[in-house]
Amino acid sequence: MKELDLEKLKYPIGKFIAPEIFSAEYLSEKIKEIETLPERLAKETIHLKDEQLDTPYRPDGWTVRQVIHHCAESHMNCFIRIKWTLTENNPVIKAYDEVLWSELNDSLTMPIQPTLELLKGLHFRLGYLMKNLSESDLEKTFIHPSDNSENKLKKIIGMYAWHGNHHLAHITALKNYKNWK
Repeated sequence: MKELDLEKLKYPIGKFIAPEIFSAEYLSEKIKEIETLPERLAKETIHLKDEQLDTPYRPDGWTVRQVIHHCAESHMNCFIRIKWTLTENNPVIKAYDEVLWSELNDSLTMPIQPTLELLKGLHFRLGYLMKNLSESDLEKTFIHPSDNSENKLKKIIGMYAWHGNHHLAHITALKNYKNWK
């Protein structure tokens, strides 16, 4: 497989690029994408058989099942990071090893329905929290320990909207490639 093809499989919608200006319209659109991710994920996956759920979306990539569980784990971390940022002054958040988490038994074998249900409630809460952030809240920051980067909440909204769309595109691209309905 050519390097360009692998890069397209890894990043089917491209890598996240933060806008220069986080307008109210941009943030509203991204929050809507976050709010609707659970129903969009369910629509694409709920009817898949175990064999399909256990198919990697690319060579050496996660299976569809792992991607769904990863979205919940990642977005739970997002929710906690926002809460820390709103209640502490520029906190250093806790990172986690998403690869090791994806290799745990629940990520490898658990049915997706409970995770899709978890995502519904989680994304309702994320959307509710994000829609009610003030201008000053949007400027609040946390430190990510992996690279000591300072991240504003307004950027996190865009990043997690992208993250959900990114993984949804992994699934839809695989379904298209395999001609799954």
